[in-house]
Amino acid sequence: MSAMSGAAGGRISAGAGANLLGMHAADRNQDATCYVGNLEPQITEEMVWEIFVQAGPVVNVYLPKDRVTSTHQGYGFVEMRGEEDADYAIKILNMVKLCGKPIRVNKSSQDKNSMDVGANLFVGNLDSEADEKLLY
Repeated sequence: MSAMSGAAGGRISAGAGANLLGMHAADRNQDATCYVGNLEPQITEEMVWEIFVQAGPVVNVYLPKDRVTSTHQGYGFVEMRGEEDADYAIKILNMVKLCGKPIRVNKSSQDKNSMDVGANLFVGNLDSEADEKLLY
């Protein structure tokens, strides 16, 4: 395991991903952060680091852990150096089998409610005085 820690630069620790949860939100690059899901219990932060570093420079890896069992919850976050690196990692690593199970790699979104729905709504029989400002 010491070889893996050396390859990862020794930058992974128990609190390695704390900044992804908001402790250092100003330092985090949300656009360069990938969500990784469908992880087997034996997968470690070091393993995720080693997989993602094949796609580009990794800044941080975080697998949230259950407080009672101290095992990760089957998902995590990987912050890449830039948005292009994250997009490339998503393109080549999504659905790659890790320990016999395909992992899910998507863009991490801080606020899912801010995304556009992509639908148009028609409202009829409005008063002629109603304008866009009133409806918005």
